[in-house]
Amino acid sequence: MTETRRWRGVVAVALLVGGVGVIADRADLVLVSVVGVAFAVYPRLSPAPPSAPDLEIERRLSDHAPDPGSEVEVGVTVRNVGDDALADARIVDGVPPALTVTDGSPRYGGPLRPGDEVSFDYAVRAEEGKHGFEPATVVVRDVSGAREVESRVEAETEIDCTAARETPPKRDLAVRDAGELLTDTGGAGIEFHQTREYRAGDAMSRIDWKRFARVGELTTVEYREERSAAVVLVVDARAPAYRAASDGPHAVVRSVAAAQRLVGALLGERNRVGVAALGREDCWLAPGAGSEHRARAERLLATHPAFAAAPPGEDDCPPVEDQVTRLRRQLPGDAQVLLLTPLCDDGAVTAASTLEAHGHRVTVVSPDATDDATPGRRLAATERDNRVASLRRRRIPVVDWADDEGLVAAVARTGDRGVP
Repeated sequence: MTETRRWRGVVAVALLVGGVGVIADRADLVLVSVVGVAFAVYPRLSPAPPSAPDLEIERRLSDHAPDPGSEVEVGVTVRNVGDDALADARIVDGVPPALTVTDGSPRYGGPLRPGDEVSFDYAVRAEEGKHGFEPATVVVRDVSGAREVESRVEAETEIDCTAARETPPKRDLAVRDAGELLTDTGGAGIEFHQTREYRAGDAMSRIDWKRFARVGELTTVEYREERSAAVVLVVDARAPAYRAASDGPHAVVRSVAAAQRLVGALLGERNRVGVAALGREDCWLAPGAGSEHRARAERLLATHPAFAAAPPGEDDCPPVEDQVTRLRRQLPGDAQVLLLTPLCDDGAVTAASTLEAHGHRVTVVSPDATDDATPGRRLAATERDNRVASLRRRRIPVVDWADDEGLVAAVARTGDRGVP
């Protein structure tokens, strides 16, 4: 229970007016002061709002798995299942921070008697990724508006705007086919590597029977050995990355949504996947596989403080060089890195170049957070273009992801142009 202080100062004004009325012998001012005192006393006499209003919320979505950019209609029904009448209930639905309301309003205000329910509708624009609705915020005030109680009502609802299968950005030469890291050593696989003399114990299925029929020699066929790739998704969540073009979500929200999609895509193609962050707090999940590991990775991306919707202070993040050094100590020696960053400063270039120099193949996925609305924004766009060109000169692939396109389209558009 909190005081709104809506009537603060009424008593002082009423006494002041009454005092002036007495001194000036003005009966009308004395009468006004009496009315003011009555208004000041009224909140104390009105019943307080219930300390824990008993409410239920139900959400209805027009599409639980929409395509990126489409509109999703959201219907909300709130019921008062308690015994207390709510004179003034104000409800704000928990719209996911990455989604934009395009029609209607996620708010309601008015009375709610026991057993009654209210409904309201609005629409949001779907963005890539999985978006869970937050609990609705409910503020209940008494009749006078002097006291209020704030609570939250939860109903698990999720918009899943991800593709069933998607080819993620892959480092040229390192990952030839999704899920297969090809090596220069022979073994079991699908791509021809070489033939050699037959040795006792070789599998009969790997003998070159055509050569045996032709020249009478037993030879064994070897294929390129394949193993799963270890890929670590590193999200740039430093203060400079919290930028947005026009009115869309900022780059960190887009990067986290992309990371959520890539976790499922890479694990689905038999890779081992890890998660890390550059930002205010240490965030690390070692590469792993399996459904439980996928759930841990998605939960980390959805809840870790490093990916908070609000940006950190400039002094909250250690120098990027220190963060990269810490990350290098955690990375397995054979791990590739998918760095998701808007390239809003030179620190992101430093991070990618340092990891590449220490033997980790790096691919940069860069959500574009610039536009040409002002001269300053045009300058920022030019500086970002220079950083993209600088990375590509170092033969570090860059997927340039525009604000108005999906990740799949950006990967397809980039193609082999990610590096010279």
